[in-house]
Amino acid sequence: MSASAKKSSSVQSIDPVWDAVRAGARQIIVTEPSLANLVISAVLNHETFEQALAHRIAARLDHEDVSADIIRQTFAEVIADTPKIGTDARVDLAATLERDPACHRAVEPLLYFKGYQAIQTHRFAHALFLAGRRDFALYLQSRASQVFQVDINPAVRIGKGIMLDHGTGLVIGETAVVGDNVSLLQGITLGGTGKADQDRHPKIGNGVLIGAGAKVLGNIKVGDCSRIGAGSVVLKEVPPRTTVAGVPAKVIGEAGCAQPALVMDQMILVHDLETAPSTANSDSPGVAPSA
Repeated sequence: MSASAKKSSSVQSIDPVWDAVRAGARQIIVTEPSLANLVISAVLNHETFEQALAHRIAARLDHEDVSADIIRQTFAEVIADTPKIGTDARVDLAATLERDPACHRAVEPLLYFKGYQAIQTHRFAHALFLAGRRDFALYLQSRASQVFQVDINPAVRIGKGIMLDHGTGLVIGETAVVGDNVSLLQGITLGGTGKADQDRHPKIGNGVLIGAGAKVLGNIKVGDCSRIGAGSVVLKEVPPRTTVAGVPAKVIGEAGCAQPALVMDQMILVHDLETAPSTANSDSPGVAPSA
């Protein structure tokens, strides 16, 4: 092998996310030996991050209907055809480590965090859906809903850098789109209105933060770097770089920072709602008290 080829091979082998995951796994074995079998099976027995990811998600989805082995083999085929899944999963993991104060090591989302595991399951399901394997994709959606309490239609397009905190109760409908670097908390619905078979779900821009329990309904756009307060019901388009809150949600001011999804501040003060400019005579979002 030439010197240049050796150098290229060395560069390609650098994987800081995988190195950090393995370092955390080794630490667990030292501090909690009772989990050694889990850590070795899920992480240390694998050569690549992608192999570990496929193994761990398949183990979580194991069922007598479709075994973990079959799911794992299918995931390996998907990764071979769609290597972007591994890249996006790394970015999601880094986002979780950066934004979740309860996450202290890179290994934790892979092993324990069902929000992270649910998003990765969706990435596999979406790839299968695009490849024409709709039934396997729908099975993964159904099984993920049972295991993680997260229900995302396999047709949904989701960007990278997604942080799904807790995940419980998240529902995303078929024609929804979620951009890059979005943070979603528990109990969120990105839903449709009516039953017509058409483009009927929200389009979430980049850098958006959606607070716990928020409902965004209909084929509406949520602009880049905007913030939706916890418990809000959003029925109209949200302008970029703004904060909306209330039932129904209305604009109460600017987003408060350049990228709300990275800051993770979902608190909307009562003072903000009371002092926001009224738009009662306008069709654009305005202010309304929280319900």
